[in-house]
Amino acid sequence: MSFYRHHVFFCTNQREPDCVCCGLANASALRDYFKQKVKALKLEGIRINSAGCLNRCALGPVIVVYPEAVWYRYATVDDLDEILHEHLIHGRPVERLKLPD
Repeated sequence: MSFYRHHVFFCTNQREPDCVCCGLANASALRDYFKQKVKALKLEGIRINSAGCLNRCALGPVIVVYPEAVWYRYATVDDLDEILHEHLIHGRPVERLKLPD
């Protein structure tokens, strides 16, 4: 069994100002929001981390949830709340936000 039930990596990579990247999409602040939400809900076994470039910049901002290796694109805190409640709490991946393999 894994130490964490879910490990969520937020790409927060910042590139040059004219390049598409997750960092330009406010990814660090949204990661902080998500991390605080997990803490406020007292959810154990869920780890939220920043990641360098995950090489899906054009589709971003992106996160990947392990151990399932489900990749998501999100745009709002509502998207993140849906991922939190549906995937991390209830075990149901959010199909509308999933990235193609």
